[in-house]
Amino acid sequence: MFLNIINHLHSNIWQYEANLVILPHSFYQFINMTPEEAKRLKSDPDGLLSYEYIANHIEDCDPADLNDVIENLVTVDLNGQFTASAARYLNAIDAVRFADAVARLAAATIDKDREHRYLPDLLTGVYGPDCHSRADELSKSDNNFRRIYKRLFPNPDSL
Repeated sequence: MFLNIINHLHSNIWQYEANLVILPHSFYQFINMTPEEAKRLKSDPDGLLSYEYIANHIEDCDPADLNDVIENLVTVDLNGQFTASAARYLNAIDAVRFADAVARLAAATIDKDREHRYLPDLLTGVYGPDCHSRADELSKSDNNFRRIYKRLFPNPDSL
């Protein structure tokens, strides 16, 4: 019985493989999100689904879709956990390409993370482990850095 099932599956796999068309990777870039995916993300209760969408679709996510997912993430993430994670992830993938998205996510994290649970990792994840030694320079050039640093180190002499 088991062998019959395996043989049946094997013959069907070959049948389906013959009908597949291999497309170049560039064809898959900038594919718009399906209505089902959009509906699923709209029901995201805390930001996890939006973060997972970004992580799983970063290579083929349309910029407009990415913008919508970030907006949704900022709206539903109440404590900044997923906005901070998404900012660190996008910065690690391509800091230049996703600079605007990282800045928006960082700003949202600053506003949401009242307990400062995610700001320390965001600070070093986006600005580097040596950001403390460059605090003066970074605070002059990046408002998000200045805001995070002031929240974490409220001493007036810290900048």
